[in-house]
Amino acid sequence: MSTPTPTDLEQYQRDGYAVARGLFSPEECAQLRDHYMDLRARGSYPGDTAGVDIGSADPLKRFPRMIHMHRWDETSLHWLLDPRLGAWMTGLLGEEPYAVQTMLYFKPPGARGQALHQDQFYLWAQPGTCMAAWLALDACDEENGCLQVVPGSGNLPVLCTRTADTQISFTDITVEVPEGLPVRPVRMEAGDVLFFNGSLIHGSYPNTSQERFRRALIGHYVTGNAEKVSPFYHPVLRMDGSIVELGDSQRGGRCGEWVERDGQPVVEMAGSF
Repeated sequence: MSTPTPTDLEQYQRDGYAVARGLFSPEECAQLRDHYMDLRARGSYPGDTAGVDIGSADPLKRFPRMIHMHRWDETSLHWLLDPRLGAWMTGLLGEEPYAVQTMLYFKPPGARGQALHQDQFYLWAQPGTCMAAWLALDACDEENGCLQVVPGSGNLPVLCTRTADTQISFTDITVEVPEGLPVRPVRMEAGDVLFFNGSLIHGSYPNTSQERFRRALIGHYVTGNAEKVSPFYHPVLRMDGSIVELGDSQRGGRCGEWVERDGQPVVEMAGSF
């Protein structure tokens, strides 16, 4: 079974992310694409707060994201707990994680992206952090809105948020990135999985292609030493599918603000949620 190499581990510890190339086969990706397109065409589901409006001019209302599918869909649960994901995360984290969420982003042609953010702002795992396994179901690049990441930001605390431009982002909050810090695209083929920790600043730009979807299946996890997670993410599962009881965490306290020290941007815990 594929596991992270020393180079993968070095990148994850330095940059906050690593890519497992070809972790899932083209055939598996095709089956998953068909499965979720079929589910989306059938209507709405528990937790599917956006609903579906097939007559809307907004592509994201015709194909809204799906959330927590593993709670009612066996295919999603099976994927969330896949041993290949578990082996990679255990290798990167040094311990087996707990599973808390599935998401499916369709991102059809013309769809808005998602402003730069940190997942830990939402999951609020305590202690430790969260982790994402982001499976590309389609080849993705800048044209169809691949993920963009800020290398090295995986070592930051949770940052204070600002209002996002909802003309280009379907979410309304973002975090600042000082001028000079790189925001880099992560180009992926179908079957590649991007693993990244909860502090990594990431997001995506709009899908400017004419006919290319950028479908992605995402699992969210928390580190195995976590004792609490935000209530939205319960029940928490071990990688064998059994339930583990964690407490409820609440957002609050201090958040990081960018300041300049000796001509360089650094983060100080200067704000609050």
